[in-house]
Amino acid sequence: MDRLELFERKPVPQAVMTLAIPTIISSLVMVLYSMADTYFVGLLNDPIQTAGVTLAGPVLLAFNAISNLFGVGTSSVMSRSLGEKDYESVKQASAIGLYAALFSSILFSLLVLVFYDPLLNLLGADMSTYGATKAYMDYAIVMGTVPSIVNMVFSYLVRAEGSALHASVGVMVGALLNIVLDPIFILPWGLNMGAAGAGLATMLSNVVAVIYYIILVFYQKEKTNISISPKDFSFNKTIWKKITSVGIPASIQNLLNVTGMTLLNNFTAGYGPDAIAAMGIALKVQLVPIQIAIGASQGVMPIVSYNYANNNHARMKDSILYLLKWIMGFMITVWLLGSVFSKQIVTLFMNNEAVIQYSSHFIRGLLLAMPFLGIDFLTVGVFQAIGNGKKAFNFAILRKIVFEIPAIIILNYFFGVYGLSYAGFIAEFVLAGFSLIFLRDLFRTN
Repeated sequence: MDRLELFERKPVPQAVMTLAIPTIISSLVMVLYSMADTYFVGLLNDPIQTAGVTLAGPVLLAFNAISNLFGVGTSSVMSRSLGEKDYESVKQASAIGLYAALFSSILFSLLVLVFYDPLLNLLGADMSTYGATKAYMDYAIVMGTVPSIVNMVFSYLVRAEGSALHASVGVMVGALLNIVLDPIFILPWGLNMGAAGAGLATMLSNVVAVIYYIILVFYQKEKTNISISPKDFSFNKTIWKKITSVGIPASIQNLLNVTGMTLLNNFTAGYGPDAIAAMGIALKVQLVPIQIAIGASQGVMPIVSYNYANNNHARMKDSILYLLKWIMGFMITVWLLGSVFSKQIVTLFMNNEAVIQYSSHFIRGLLLAMPFLGIDFLTVGVFQAIGNGKKAFNFAILRKIVFEIPAIIILNYFFGVYGLSYAGFIAEFVLAGFSLIFLRDLFRTN
């Protein structure tokens, strides 16, 4: 009954914010958690250690390829099945998504172990940064892939039923624990592990978050359709097709993000450790608005999916438009404040004049893209929610292959290192135009 009230009857602003605010808050905590590694490693005042964490970033992003495949895909199927009152499909889809993510994450860890050296070279690690990058990846990736991915997928499954608060608590438990453990493992007064300590803290915090979700599902078994029983895992072709039709495009989108970040890091690495450390800090700062945009778009997905499947298209449209206005206002504010106070922001991470000079310029370039990125992320979330993976896939191709990656190469050629941070603006600005056209067409046909 609570779910019906939220999805069908509660006023749109209240319903959207009931789902979006916990997700946004958990996303902000995730930003702090992500920044914590860079912040506490930065306190060592060693650009090589900071560069090691930065260079591993694309592999951490690759986690999202798996979590989106089975998290985004499964949650979309679950919410649409709820709208159709097909509760057995909800149960089967949750078990399929969870166990497929578990098996895939184990395979991912094994592949990293087998291809460790070629992977480090691909990431841009050289003689000076190889040791720090590998030390971080040993814990965060080789040992941490399984708990990290299962944690993210669990949050999607819980949120799909409208339990945004419980989904967010699980994420925040792990993130806050990571923030507490980071200084203990990283800094000289603690275990003095440097970048390796940041990886260990990340791995342990995700283990605790997974335990939280298992306990949550166990104690709410009478109130939830989520299943963690292996008996409910199946190869039901219909459900697999629905999951993968949304999940595969979402996964490819993240793989393309990894490609873009790897290319950006490689171009930046050519300008030395100070430049790559500065870009790492700037990318962490950019994560604040990006994670809020992700949180907002993920938060609204269940109500969009439910009402689309329930043929309440007017409520679906109102929810999308309400959140679009909110995101735009927020993103414009972030861009203005971040541009004005860019140098002060960098000094919170590292007191190195060269790094401050580089990073303040990078922040201004990266944040210029944010108002347009907010539109684009929401649009992708909408098409994932209604099961239109093809449109979401088209967005991924346009963003990275057609616009951003060529822009990185061209801007580096003409403007050097300072041009690199404006590639995202070019991509998101053009893509925002396509986003508005696609949303207009969706509203006209539904």
